[in-house]
Amino acid sequence: MLYLKTANKKDIEKEYIFVRSIPADENGFINDYPNIERADFDDALDTLIANSRGEKLPEGYVPATTYFLWHDDDIVGEFQLRQHLCDSLINGAGHIGYYIAPEYRGNGFATEGLRLIIEEAEKIVPEDVIYLRVRKSNPSSLKVMQKNGGYIHHEDDESYFVRIKKEK
Repeated sequence: MLYLKTANKKDIEKEYIFVRSIPADENGFINDYPNIERADFDDALDTLIANSRGEKLPEGYVPATTYFLWHDDDIVGEFQLRQHLCDSLINGAGHIGYYIAPEYRGNGFATEGLRLIIEEAEKIVPEDVIYLRVRKSNPSSLKVMQKNGGYIHHEDDESYFVRIKKEK
């Protein structure tokens, strides 16, 4: 069974192992904690949790909630849901960023995970449309977005800017 859980202290050991394995930049998904030491992860997790409440945010950032995608007892992906847009997000990364671990790709986890995070976004995001961005070099992720109702709104040399209309 696939399900989302917000970053939390109860699952810290599995979250730590997963987060430290994500590259710093994986197809546009930015991880601030690649190869982090365990002793430093408590503070990192505190920051991730605080960010969801709009606390400890760097200048110009909006509140963002970190969710982990679980398959039974294993974390298979990470999703970031930015709770509203600012100018840099409108013309950039948008509301949602996600990463699926390489060993779990090709199994529909990204498609289902994005569907689940869109359900969360529909409850939180004030805008009528959910904004996403995908690099042109990542056609699999574009297909995942399209399977979830996404359409290419515009593009530049590197990226497609995808929109998904909220149902609610």
